[in-house]
Amino acid sequence: QVQLVESGGGLVQAGGSLRLSCAASGSIFSINAMGWIRQAPGKQRELVAAISSGGSTMYADSVKGRFTVSRDNAKNTVYLQMNSLKPEDTAVYYCNADVVTAEGGRRYEYWGQGTQVTVSS
Repeated sequence: QVQLVESGGGLVQAGGSLRLSCAASGSIFSINAMGWIRQAPGKQRELVAAISSGGSTMYADSVKGRFTVSRDNAKNTVYLQMNSLKPEDTAVYYCNADVVTAEGGRRYEYWGQGTQVTVSS
């Protein structure tokens, strides 16, 4: 079994910054891509940013230049540095990981429990 635990959400004023972390633990052989997805009330889930095991990144147009995704492969952890936050960034942020398990070498997609980010105007 694999668990993803997120931290770092909270309430911040517009223009402020937050850093989200997501640590994976359990029966892990390797992790391919890791990413952050958000969902605001009444809206569809949006892929915010993702990073490959080799460090290649991608971002939604709405966050380019403001958010930075990174990872520490030794710690099985992915980060999302969010700067210049806007009220429209308010959402529950979920981390996601494409994991190859140590038991059986199977590949599964795992999700964190979500962390609330609220940006006040």
